[in-house]
Amino acid sequence: MSISLKEARETNYWLKILIATEKQLEPRLVPLLNESNELISILHAIIKNSKAKN
Repeated sequence: MSISLKEARETNYWLKILIATEKQLEPRLVPLLNESNELISILHAIIKNSKAKN
């Protein structure tokens, strides 16, 4: 899960860069950025709960 979280954060980073540099793609990338943020939150919660149980 930690690796998945790392990869999701990296994806989020690159989406932000693309949105900042490619304004014509922004309408298509913003929903992906939102989904990426949701996945990061989910993965973070899974990791946090797994550590709490151990």
